Amino acid sequence: MKIIKIFKETISDGFGFRYSIYFSGCTHYCEGCHNHETWKGDIGRVLDEEYMDEIAREINGNSMLDGITLSGGDPFFNPEELLKFLGEIKARTHKNIWSYTGYTFENLLTDPVMRECLDYIDVLVDGKFQKTDYHPELHFRGSSNQRIIDVKESLKNDKIITLEF
Repeated sequence: MKIIKIFKETISDGFGFRYSIYFSGCTHYCEGCHNHETWKGDIGRVLDEEYMDEIAREINGNSMLDGITLSGGDPFFNPEELLKFLGEIKARTHKNIWSYTGYTFENLLTDPVMRECLDYIDVLVDGKFQKTDYHPELHFRGSSNQRIIDVKESLKNDKIITLEF
């Protein structure tokens, strides 16, 4: 996996102060994407053990952080590596995790590795960005087709539970 940028404190990628990590690589190619340079997956810094240690130290060293947000590209571009990352970052920081993806929740459930990733994610913003459904007043998403899903409750109840604002 490669990381193209990190915002160490942001309020635009979920509730509260968040540590947002933007991954390289995406196959959705959404028209109007604000990070189209990430599509190929060949830019950014490789997420090796040293970088993982650095990220965990930064997160744990900031007591103001409410959680971690994964974006991109698409964090699910490399699901096996994402699973390893999620396990490590959750164990090291114990923070809640939001993730953005162009996949739908239903799609993620059909792939065993992607499904296992959901065990570490608290909130999922799912679905491709659709330029025709863009509304700047939407909270934490770009287009109205995207859902903000409470992953834990959705898995527990075997139905999609969305967060409304």
